[in-house]
Amino acid sequence: MKSRHAVFAAACLGMLLFGITLTTLGSVLPPLIERYGLDKARAGSLMALVSLGILAASLVFGPVVDRFGYRPVLLAGALGVGVGLGALALAPTAVWLAPAMLAFGFGGGLLNGATNALVADVSPAGRGSGLALLGVFFGIGACGVPLLLGLVRRSTSYAATEILGWLALLVVVPLLDFLIVAFPPPKQAQGFPLRRVGKLLGDTTLLLVGLLLFLQSGMEITLGGWSADYVHDVLRLEEWQSILFLSFFWIGMMTARIALSWLLRSQPAVNLFPFFLVVTLAGAGLLLVVPNAVSAGSGLFLLGAGLASGFPILLGLLGGLYQDLTGTAFSAAFVMALLGGSTLPYLTGVLGDWQGLRASLLVIPVAVLGQAFLFRLLRRRLGPDATKTVSSKA
Repeated sequence: MKSRHAVFAAACLGMLLFGITLTTLGSVLPPLIERYGLDKARAGSLMALVSLGILAASLVFGPVVDRFGYRPVLLAGALGVGVGLGALALAPTAVWLAPAMLAFGFGGGLLNGATNALVADVSPAGRGSGLALLGVFFGIGACGVPLLLGLVRRSTSYAATEILGWLALLVVVPLLDFLIVAFPPPKQAQGFPLRRVGKLLGDTTLLLVGLLLFLQSGMEITLGGWSADYVHDVLRLEEWQSILFLSFFWIGMMTARIALSWLLRSQPAVNLFPFFLVVTLAGAGLLLVVPNAVSAGSGLFLLGAGLASGFPILLGLLGGLYQDLTGTAFSAAFVMALLGGSTLPYLTGVLGDWQGLRASLLVIPVAVLGQAFLFRLLRRRLGPDATKTVSSKA
């Protein structure tokens, strides 16, 4: 039991670091643009390299975890984040920024995939509950760093690049933990079963889960990226107020994941997932239909709460169905999720230029209805044992 708790704590440290990875760059990008005299196109290409690094890591972490275990992947992930942060802090010219961003994204992608697969493996009696709790640590990293950077820069004279250097040093803590903790042994230590992997990748169940995560990730990143602009444009709020409104989304998600980790101990996930879809629809309605500050804040909170269940429940399902190739199944799922995370925000931007953000954010309720349809197909495919299989007690 002590070993399991130590492994779970290590996974939470890794996920916290991934949350820091995703939000730090957005917080320090303006100072980097000013320091190196970058134009918007160059800055946008740097952010794209982070996404490319995460996608590349999502492709490789699963097979490596199944063949060689978790330790090398987690160590490489933490090192990648640390090297990326350090390079950004010390870069003498803009030439250093591109490889730093790529290393940063690759390390973060390894941490994201490996920590989720690890929790699914060490929580066989409560996968969904454990994954929901793991997601809380992502939220702490995602919300905490921008707040910390804002407070530090407001009260001291530290430059953003100096703060990046201090964050790079903090990577030592999870690195030491990953070296000490006794992780589960590799599942395919004798060789990688290519035939089994081919069958897995052609499985309709995996495809349905991947499509659900495609929409899930797309909605999360769309709301994370466009909500502040929406509130600013539609409600005519100040920029700092718009950014504050975005925090309602992440607070809603963290709060709901804490509740979800408790609910999944006694309730089947197949019954909870539709309820959270209804909450998401209600949040979208409040945000888009009633244009005032109270409705927007409440809507964003409900949207975060409703979307909180997607990754824990769906990844918990994968962990139960593919116990001999958890890492590989998670790799395939995360690749599909990342594709959605790129497609839906881009589509929202294109529609926003055409019809305005209020109309373009209708992609959210449309995606929720798509999830409802796909989940019905998935539940039918799992058959009468769906409640048992998707339950956190699978």
